[in-house]
Amino acid sequence: MAKEVTPRGSILGKCVPARYVLAVFGSIGMAIVYGLKVNLSVAMVAMLNHTAVGHGSHGGASHTNGSSNLTNSDVEICLPPGGEDGTNANATATDGPFVWSEPLQGTLLSCYFWGYIISQIPGARVAENFSAKWVMLFSVGINVVCTLLTPVLTKLHYSGLIAMRVLEGVGGGATFPAMHCMIAAWAPPNERSVMSTIIYVGTSFGTAMSILMAGVLSANLGWESVFYVMGGLSCIWMFLWTIFVQDNPQKQSFISAEERQMITASLGNDEPNVKEEHPPVPWKKVFTSVPFWAILVAHCCNNWGWYMFLIEIPFYMKQVLAFNVSSNAVASALPYFPMLIFSIILGKSLDSLKAKKKINTTTARKIATSICSVIPGICLLILCYIGCKHTAAVVIMSVGIVAMGGMFSGFLSNHIDIAPNYAGTLVALTNTVATLPGIIVPLFVGYITKGNQNIGAWRVIFFVTLALFTIEFFIYTMFGSGEEQPWNKKNNSENEEDKEKVLQDENTPLNAAKNGNVTST
Repeated sequence: MAKEVTPRGSILGKCVPARYVLAVFGSIGMAIVYGLKVNLSVAMVAMLNHTAVGHGSHGGASHTNGSSNLTNSDVEICLPPGGEDGTNANATATDGPFVWSEPLQGTLLSCYFWGYIISQIPGARVAENFSAKWVMLFSVGINVVCTLLTPVLTKLHYSGLIAMRVLEGVGGGATFPAMHCMIAAWAPPNERSVMSTIIYVGTSFGTAMSILMAGVLSANLGWESVFYVMGGLSCIWMFLWTIFVQDNPQKQSFISAEERQMITASLGNDEPNVKEEHPPVPWKKVFTSVPFWAILVAHCCNNWGWYMFLIEIPFYMKQVLAFNVSSNAVASALPYFPMLIFSIILGKSLDSLKAKKKINTTTARKIATSICSVIPGICLLILCYIGCKHTAAVVIMSVGIVAMGGMFSGFLSNHIDIAPNYAGTLVALTNTVATLPGIIVPLFVGYITKGNQNIGAWRVIFFVTLALFTIEFFIYTMFGSGEEQPWNKKNNSENEEDKEKVLQDENTPLNAAKNGNVTST
């Protein structure tokens, strides 16, 4: 354990404890990273020259009013909200400068995850062995720099945009491992759900704010302003994070002595002058752990649905429901604000039930994970057949996205339960594999909707997502666990070897003779 610094009290006094100050700063950091990740999904609507793209492969939906033989007669074509015809709707949308095909659009959206997938495990090991605080700062910093450079490099060539997105992914990949390490060091066991939820619900808040800001900025100030404004504002957080956040309570001066003692005692870290240890990861035991595999499967399947809602819903809103840029942004962002509230309420409720011994951690995690898989799946099934009822479609989509907030108190907090000493590494492992849907989803959607941008194509997309939600529910419900695993103990393997040695010593003839246990032959 590092040398303790003198506690001076929380920066917000007794109103907000230091651990929740950390949670709020962490939430804002996650909001920044996710906001800078998804802003391209909305900005791209303003960046594209839809007229030019439509002459290539975009015409499946836009030309059906004039040429009914281009589509199946049983596929309903939606008019924009308010009943305008398709021609007027297209005319009101301002064309951008870039002519990018649907497959290229998919590549531009998915290339973020090329960097994201390679940085998670290295980021986790650095966070666990060096400093999660500085790993998080690096993650946000590289996203801010690349966002500010995006307009200039995109105008040079789309490969410049790809390079910036890949580097943003490198930074973004280390965020979850870093914050998992900080939660493991700061959150008392009975507050893990609510603290994890406060931190990770920032992803929803950042998504909502990014979608709204990107829609307003691109419609009024041009698509470049999306990147300049959002990147510039994020610099403020970096300054505050550096000053007010530390890796653990022992290093934090902006904390009360009582809070520090409470946290360290609840985590079993209250012995003074104990050397801070970084045990090696027991890789074999991790990869043979059933609860770990349950988290991994749930994480992968849920991420497919999450990225479907996060990245592709703006395109569904435009292609199928015919929303324009501004209304698209509002409708796409709308669900993430109630999702934030729902997630925090759910996390607090589960923690309260655990504190009252009404449920255990395993049950809490399974309840939350069931919510974020069953309800979104049902909503997608309804969307497949709701047709062009714009209001009803937005409401159903919103319910599904709000329910996705259960993941923060579900499988996404489960790594800390089963192995707090390796929480960063475990979330890096599952999130690395779960990044594959982020790469595949935009390419999959681009392939399915190429020249076929109607509800028929989106039904295929939604049914695949529904199948993965079903797999998530059954696997996690059967095999998930919230109990700490034996291999999490730092000295577990050494203790096992010592026990075996003691048993061998006790069975020697000399010891048997001393104990009067020698039998005659």
